[in-house]
Amino acid sequence: MKRKANQTKLSNKELCELAKSNSGVSDARIISPSEVVTAAWVRLKCQFGCDGFGQCLVCPPFAPTPEQMRNVLDDYHRAILLHCRPGVDVKAIAAELEREIFLAGYWKAFGLGAGSCYFCRQCPVEEKQCRHADRARPSMEGCGIDVFSTVKKAGFPIEVVRTTRQCPNYYGLILVD
Repeated sequence: MKRKANQTKLSNKELCELAKSNSGVSDARIISPSEVVTAAWVRLKCQFGCDGFGQCLVCPPFAPTPEQMRNVLDDYHRAILLHCRPGVDVKAIAAELEREIFLAGYWKAFGLGAGSCYFCRQCPVEEKQCRHADRARPSMEGCGIDVFSTVKKAGFPIEVVRTTRQCPNYYGLILVD
């Protein structure tokens, strides 16, 4: 569902259809950014639970803090919460949909993915300049978003993955306008 940049505003239904037209998205819902839960403890889980902490420019401590993310969220009126299929590249989907929505006339569109970045073998953190800024996006959790609470509020399935045989749920978020 590609649109020209000069077309009128997309309805919530059209935004969800656009998101679901990506083969990696199983469902999409419009939510208010005020429903996105941010919390300081989320950043601690990155710092003391992920070996990517400090190793990538889209991860903490380089990613926005929960307080900064809350301020960003408060600048938007709607967002698309993406429920992605297992094994897909949520960051790539978020960047692709962000671009499509931007080209449809939403200049503030910004996507958030899931997980660490993988574009560079070693991220040039000392240069403080991402080599793939056109595609690299921070994860929701890296920006202090409590993904579990946000997803549950939206009525999507999510649970703690307890075994390697369990199929996890993956989510992305596109801030629209």
